[in-house]
Amino acid sequence: MSAMFRSFANINYRIWFAGALVSNIGGWMQATAQDWVVLTELTDNDAAAMGFTMALQFGPPLVLVSVTGWVADRFERRRILLATQTALLMLAIAVGVLLLNDVMTLPMMFGFAAAFGVVNAFDAPARQAFVSDMVSAGDTSNAVALNSASFNLARMIGPAVGGLLIVAIGSGWVFIANAVTFLAMLVALLMLRTGQLAPRLKNRRPGGLAEGFRYVWGRSDLRVVFVTVFLIGAFGMNFPIFASTMALEFGAGADGYGVLSSVLAIGSLAGALLAARRDRARVRVVIFAAGGFGVAAFVSAAMPTYISYAVTLTFTGFTIVTLLTTANGYVQMTTAPALRGRVLALYMAVIMGSTPIGAPIAGWVADTFGPRSAIMLGGTAGFVACAIGAIWVFTSGRLHRSEGSRFLMTLDETRPLSIVDRDQLREKADPVEFSDEAAATSPIRTAPRD
Repeated sequence: MSAMFRSFANINYRIWFAGALVSNIGGWMQATAQDWVVLTELTDNDAAAMGFTMALQFGPPLVLVSVTGWVADRFERRRILLATQTALLMLAIAVGVLLLNDVMTLPMMFGFAAAFGVVNAFDAPARQAFVSDMVSAGDTSNAVALNSASFNLARMIGPAVGGLLIVAIGSGWVFIANAVTFLAMLVALLMLRTGQLAPRLKNRRPGGLAEGFRYVWGRSDLRVVFVTVFLIGAFGMNFPIFASTMALEFGAGADGYGVLSSVLAIGSLAGALLAARRDRARVRVVIFAAGGFGVAAFVSAAMPTYISYAVTLTFTGFTIVTLLTTANGYVQMTTAPALRGRVLALYMAVIMGSTPIGAPIAGWVADTFGPRSAIMLGGTAGFVACAIGAIWVFTSGRLHRSEGSRFLMTLDETRPLSIVDRDQLREKADPVEFSDEAAATSPIRTAPRD
């Protein structure tokens, strides 16, 4: 099997991938419908209200991070996902029924956005960490990249289909259709061969988030990754605001907005597949992608027509997904297994919790100065993140001359891992972490034995 798709050799991952693809298509259909309902049906093109809706939906991961990370490490992740996916299904049905009966109001939509956010706060870290339970340590980066490819393949299909369905049958039915797609994920979770899931350390003590935070804070490479993801998440990933207001400026409707989302996904899919080809995730790619995103954002803000703006979105999608996929893979691959759930909860809190900070600002800028100014604000965040990463490269002491050539430089990106809970390690060592096979495939450099 091609190195790009090597994770498909695992039957559990194949089942997971198929269910996630169907569910993600429905999720993007619903996201398109929700944005359009707030912008055009519940308000009169109020981008600030749309930003507030996004803040309510993405705020709970930040508020609940002390609980969600511990839950992902304490309980069986497959059962967590069965519960969260069922809850999301029920919420989608409720919103669809209210829209079909013309009783939905803006305050009610705010409430449902917050409810979606609470459920997703528990779903996201468990979902991210569950990938490591399905595949070997050497395939984790590839599996994360293929997950991103699935997400963005769905992004190519879902928004365009959602936009067409809004015009053809109404936004309420789009929410109902998404509820049906959740069944694919639930069936996939039930079909998984639980006996083939990798054993992992569980932390059974409450209040363990502090250990995860200390772990991240003690590693300068992870601090750079987290700061970069925060800046891009807060100011650069407000695409629903950017694209919907630009679509209105160009005189396009809901179908035009959906097409823009799908065009963005073309570049996103390319970025994810390219990440899947790499042997491992690297911090330098995160830094370069942040600068590339800044360039793409400023170019797209200057485009004079709908077509030219759409074309530039492929580059925007490529850079942002390259950044996020690489960052996610790096965090998973270089984090101690016993802390992976909590560190990923912090990661998801940063990437999703930054939206409540940036989305209202982006919405206000779009209303006050126009959507192009809001896009340039996101591009500026990309340049700032790239500059922070470059400063780290030159001041961390990890940049040194390559052993193979006097004219080339190399960056020592990883450091040996340490497990915080030493007593638990004495009771049960993780066979994946300490196996010779993992040592041969992991990018983590370990100290030589005496």
